[in-house]
Amino acid sequence: MRAGVIACALGAAACGAFVSSPSAPGADEVAVLVGAGDIAVCGAGESTATGRLLDNQPGTIFVAGDIAYPDGTAAQFRECYEPAWGRHKDRTRPAPGNHEYGSPGAAPYFSYFGSNAGPAGLGYYRYRKGAWLVFSLNSNTEGIERWAQLDWLGRELAAQSSACAVAYFHHPRFSSGSHGTAPPMAVVSDLWRELYSAGVDVVISAHEHFYERFGPQTPDGTSDVHFGLRQFIVGTGGAPLTQPVRRVANSEAVLSVFGVLRLTLEPQSYRWEFLGSDSGAVLDSGAGPCHGPP
Repeated sequence: MRAGVIACALGAAACGAFVSSPSAPGADEVAVLVGAGDIAVCGAGESTATGRLLDNQPGTIFVAGDIAYPDGTAAQFRECYEPAWGRHKDRTRPAPGNHEYGSPGAAPYFSYFGSNAGPAGLGYYRYRKGAWLVFSLNSNTEGIERWAQLDWLGRELAAQSSACAVAYFHHPRFSSGSHGTAPPMAVVSDLWRELYSAGVDVVISAHEHFYERFGPQTPDGTSDVHFGLRQFIVGTGGAPLTQPVRRVANSEAVLSVFGVLRLTLEPQSYRWEFLGSDSGAVLDSGAGPCHGPP
C-alpha cells in the first residue's frame, strides 16, 4: 500500500518469524465482517443476546478484545464466552484485549482460538476478505514487542497491493468515554500513524463499553475527509455498558446499547450498520469510499 518501511527492531532473522495468514483471491467479492469487543462476563451483561444476533449474520466475526472477563482464564473462556459466542469460533478472527493479559502471556486466549488468532504469542496477523486487507493487531504490546509489531505492520502494508484496508485492535485512539480523558497509549498512537500513512480506511476498537462512530481523521485528531481513518468503538458485545462522559471532536454517533457492528466490504467502498441486540434493528448506518495514502 506504500513504499516506505521501518527498520526491524529484532534483526532480520527474528523478523522472519512474523508470518501472515495466507492471502486468498477474490477482488470482486463482497465480504462481511461483523462483531464487537468487551463480551463475556459470567452472570452479568448480554453476551448471550449478542451471540444470538450473530446466528443470523453471515461472514467473518471479528472480536476486538476483552473477550472473557475478568482475567481471560481458560475457565472463563469455557464457562462465560463459549456458551455465548463459542459456536461461532470457526469463523472468528480475534484480537486480544487487556483482560486477556490477566492470564500470563494471554495463554488461554491463544489456546482457545488456536490458529485463528494468528501466530501463537504474538496477537497480530493479517488476512484478506474479498478486495480488502484486514489487520488484527495487538494494542497491549510494550518495549521490543511493540517495535516488532510496528515493523511487521510497515512491511505488510508496503508489500500489499490492496486498495482497501481495515484494522481492529482493542484500545481506541479517541473516545468520548472515561478512557478518552487519559493521554493516548504510545502503541495506539504508533499504530494510527502507520495505518494513516499507508491509506488504511477503517479502524475498529472497543475498551469503552458503548458504540461510537467518528468521522475520518488524522492521528492527531484533525478532520480529514479525503484520507482520514474512520474509527468505530464497539465495546458492546455483552459486558455491562457504560456512558460517555463528554463528546469529543469528530464524534458523529454514540449509543450505549448492546449490539454488533456489521461492515459490508465492497471492492472500492464499505457500508456499516450497527445492529442492536434487542431486535436486530439497524441503529446506525452509512457508507464510505476506499482511499489511497495522503
